[in-house]
Amino acid sequence: MIELVKDGGLWVATLDRPDKANSLTAAMLEELAEIAEAAQEARALILTGRGRVFSAGADLDAARAGLATSPLWERLSGAIAALPGLSIAALNGTLAGGAMGMALACDLRLAVPGAKFFYPVMKLGFLPQPSDPARMAALIGPARAKLILMGGQKIEAEEALRIGLIDRIVDGDTLVDEARAIAADTIAQDPTIAHGIKALIPR
Repeated sequence: MIELVKDGGLWVATLDRPDKANSLTAAMLEELAEIAEAAQEARALILTGRGRVFSAGADLDAARAGLATSPLWERLSGAIAALPGLSIAALNGTLAGGAMGMALACDLRLAVPGAKFFYPVMKLGFLPQPSDPARMAALIGPARAKLILMGGQKIEAEEALRIGLIDRIVDGDTLVDEARAIAADTIAQDPTIAHGIKALIPR
């Protein structure tokens, strides 16, 4: 349910469970974490999905069985955050729940018009994964992070762009092409340059 395409130094990982809103099972999380860990050798990694939703978060049956609080979420986001190359979340639609962590861990986030963003841990009675609140607050500030995590607010794409939760709104037909274009200079250059730039920019 995860498709991985390697094109030279560019890796594109696609969530491929559109009939279930790309909701994530333990096996899918494990596979994504393994991809992110292996992508240390890639110049750039793009994460995207099929269908109209990037990911609805944990698969409901799996969540009830304990996936909602699994360390796999933190393993995945930690591996993405540790990548020496450029990581881009190309969000083909709504991003919800624990799936937010992988996007927050990326260097850049692109989204299609009409995408929504929410993380209903308060409503569901769970704590978010440990690294997610700090990464969210670094992007949008502590109060807005609380608005999403504690107030349960859904953020529309336009507001997400305005407050810094995403970096660009891109038409769905050109979403991955735009991500590829952004990654082109990083892919073409000596990887030590990208590593050096990332080391100079605070997370």
